[in-house]
Amino acid sequence: MIEETMPSNYAQRVGERLRAVRKQKRLSLQAVEAASDQEFKASVLGAYERGERSISVPRLQRLADFYAVPVDQLLPRDTSAVSWASSPATRAEGAGRGAEGTRSGDDGRVTIDLTKLEAVTAPERDLLRRYLGMIQVQRQDFNGRMITIRSEDVRAIGCLFDMSAEGMRRRLDDLGLRLNA
Repeated sequence: MIEETMPSNYAQRVGERLRAVRKQKRLSLQAVEAASDQEFKASVLGAYERGERSISVPRLQRLADFYAVPVDQLLPRDTSAVSWASSPATRAEGAGRGAEGTRSGDDGRVTIDLTKLEAVTAPERDLLRRYLGMIQVQRQDFNGRMITIRSEDVRAIGCLFDMSAEGMRRRLDDLGLRLNA
C-alpha cells in the first residue's frame, strides 16, 4: 500500500487559511457555529484552524460554500510556485487603502458595496458579480462587504456593457452600488 505523505505543517497551513478567511468575514468561531446551524462546531473549527485536526475534502467544500469563497482559497499556496496574487505589483495595488478599503483623492478608483450588489435585480448583476469575484480571488479578499477597484477595472467593466468608464460610474450610482460617488 502506498501512503501519501504531507509536510508536517500542512494542516497548520490549511488552518491558517481557514482562520484568515473566517476573520476576513469578521466571524467568530461561535458565530460560524450558530450561522451554520451547528454544522461547524466552534471547537472543531478551532481545531482545524490550529492544525490539530485535518479537514476532509467534502467538509472543506461545505465550509467554502458557507464562506462563499472558492474552495482553493481555503488551501495554502504552493510556496515553490510564484503566484500572481502574491506578486509585488499586486501587493502594491492593495497598498494605500485605509481600514475601510477606500482611498483618499480622486484617482479613478471606485468602491462597490457588495452587500447591495446581491439585492440588485438589474441584468448587470451576474456579470458584475463574476468580474468582482475574480478580483476578490486574485487579491484573496473575501470580506464580502465592499471592494475597491481601479480605474482600469471600471473601464473594463464599462466595455463589457458597451459604455465609457464614466458611464459605468453613473450606472453603478444608479444601481446604488458605488460608495465613493
